[in-house]
Amino acid sequence: MTALWIMDPLGILAPGAERGVVVDGACIVELVPKGGEPATPDVAVLDARRHVVLPGLINTHHHFYQTLTRATPAALDRTLFPWLQALYPIWAKLTPELLDAAVTVAMAELLLSGCTTTTDHHYIFPAGLEDAVDIEIAAAQRLGIRAVLTRGSMNLSQRDGGLPPDSVVQDEDTILADSERLITRYHDSAPEAMVQIALAPCSPFSVTTSLMQSTAALAERTGVRLHTHLAETADEEAFCRAKFGYRPLDYLEQCGWLTNRTWLAHGIHFDAGEIARLARAGTCVSHCPCSNQILASGTCPVCEMEQAGMSVGLGVDGSASNNASSLIQEVRAAFLLQRSRYGADKVGHLDALRWATEGSAACIGRPELGRIAAGMQADLALFALDELRFSGALDPIAALVVCGAHRADRVMVGGRWVVEDGAIPGLDIATLIRRHTEAAHLLHAG
Repeated sequence: MTALWIMDPLGILAPGAERGVVVDGACIVELVPKGGEPATPDVAVLDARRHVVLPGLINTHHHFYQTLTRATPAALDRTLFPWLQALYPIWAKLTPELLDAAVTVAMAELLLSGCTTTTDHHYIFPAGLEDAVDIEIAAAQRLGIRAVLTRGSMNLSQRDGGLPPDSVVQDEDTILADSERLITRYHDSAPEAMVQIALAPCSPFSVTTSLMQSTAALAERTGVRLHTHLAETADEEAFCRAKFGYRPLDYLEQCGWLTNRTWLAHGIHFDAGEIARLARAGTCVSHCPCSNQILASGTCPVCEMEQAGMSVGLGVDGSASNNASSLIQEVRAAFLLQRSRYGADKVGHLDALRWATEGSAACIGRPELGRIAAGMQADLALFALDELRFSGALDPIAALVVCGAHRADRVMVGGRWVVEDGAIPGLDIATLIRRHTEAAHLLHAG
């Protein structure tokens, strides 16, 4: 393949790359400074004068299947526990065909928002959906998105004092056996990996202590990462105190999870001492601003976390709470929410972009992602500023955040274009919308 010079961008989130970057194969091989020319010989050229170039955005928390339950009337205007109780019976009717439609929509929406790497936390396994993660992997490979897919789990049902109904949980032996199967079959530890597996018991109120401990031991033995929801709501803290006798973080540590291979979703209700402990352990947090606002869960203390030395990433969270899967919109939401908390002198647009790139890469243990630099993976998002919303904008990078970008014009993953001219090659969006809409209605009616 001929090396490609992405030439003379309108703006680029990389110092010393005013004239763009050179991509050769799957990697960035050169930054071209102001007034310079590529040292790489015989390069092809992409004229990027109408584009702002970002490192590919990285989504660190999602629930793909929830695209089928957007704006569900029974779940509107509820906080987390009653929201879950309204939705569990609907999610229990998921089938492989419905899940495939859901995950295809989620990944396509992410790609079109400039996301090049996504995680997913799938923890619903009703009878007949045992191969849910396999379905997700197949969809990711079709679309060309990089994925860190977590084998979620729940084994603490209502009859055992948990929140989920019996029909959506599995026993510990089944969960651990399938976790090991997925790691053996799919997990790739190479820097250029397109598919990785992590392990993700859902939450303290839906899994047993035994499963938390056994999962941590399996992750340690196989070298994969750990993920779970933690400190999302005050109700969760009350549950942990009543059932386990600990605050959520104390419980997590008792289970062997306070390590540098763990990243946590939400992290809203940590105190200063707990943030210091998380920082010492190297544990990261995925900030999910839209979901947190819709469910009125609270606000992640991002600045205190970063000041303590923690890495913070961004996640869109599920499309039943966020109701969208747009990572560039999540950047703007994080920027606005955190600025309103800390002030205009403490949070800027570059902070929000850092959370969605370098911070998110740290969450998933992928240092080869999240920056535009020689030797990094060629994951790039190019945004055109030719919409009315950007008219008159003077700082092109700031404009993406403060003017509200929502759609990338081009997206590259590992040196391959997966979005061109605002479309995903080979994907008929109109047909996908019809299929997905039918699937949503079928799920609710079934």
